[in-house]
Amino acid sequence: MAVLRAIRIVTALIGWVALITVPNLLGADSGARSSSIPSTSLSADQVVDNLVRKNQERAQALLHSEGTRVYHLAYRGFPGDRDAEMIVKATYDSPSSKEFTVVSESGSKLILNRVFRKLLESEKEAAQPAISVRTQLNRDNYSFELVGYEPSNTGGQYVLRVSPKSRSKYVYSGKVWVDGIDFAVTQIEAEPAQNPSFWTKKSEIHHEYTKVGAFWLPARNESVSYIRLGGRATLTIEYKDYRVTDARGQ
Repeated sequence: MAVLRAIRIVTALIGWVALITVPNLLGADSGARSSSIPSTSLSADQVVDNLVRKNQERAQALLHSEGTRVYHLAYRGFPGDRDAEMIVKATYDSPSSKEFTVVSESGSKLILNRVFRKLLESEKEAAQPAISVRTQLNRDNYSFELVGYEPSNTGGQYVLRVSPKSRSKYVYSGKVWVDGIDFAVTQIEAEPAQNPSFWTKKSEIHHEYTKVGAFWLPARNESVSYIRLGGRATLTIEYKDYRVTDARGQ
């Protein structure tokens, strides 16, 4: 019974994970740059303006992407530990189509069927415009505060604290890192604005993005859910082997 409850908690959590991943799939550099050296003197409003504008351009530029994902979930707690892994081929076609093909799977059937497959269904649903519009990182959905500027491998990035304007399962609160040249999200550390379950004490989400050609795409996700019964569920997603096509056919 405890494991079933934990699985329900994780299922609710990962549906939210899918929702915050989708908008940043479009976090790419369309190719036009005013400078190769980031400015450290921009205000929060200027950073957000650039981020929103660039994301709109990138959404139009990304026509197709495909890659491989490795999903792994480890549950530790009463009445026993459970693990599962699934390898999936993922395909995206503009403007909102996603398809998934399971390549291999192993481990707990409960996790495979009730968590991983639910996650894939949730991500396809989250890509639809009616839901996507409520999750996008813009002023309609969030308030922003500039809290810092940090060096990075690409030159520098802004750190923004984001707070949702309404509490729902579709939004989050926490910090996002924005590349100072491309104005694309490179990292997210957050938690759901609305607790996915009474049985969850705390949920933590960590997203990392990597640049593939002209695009910033998900590289790794780790989502940890701490359960009131004393258990912990850790979901990791590794993204690799990307191939992308932009509006220029490249």
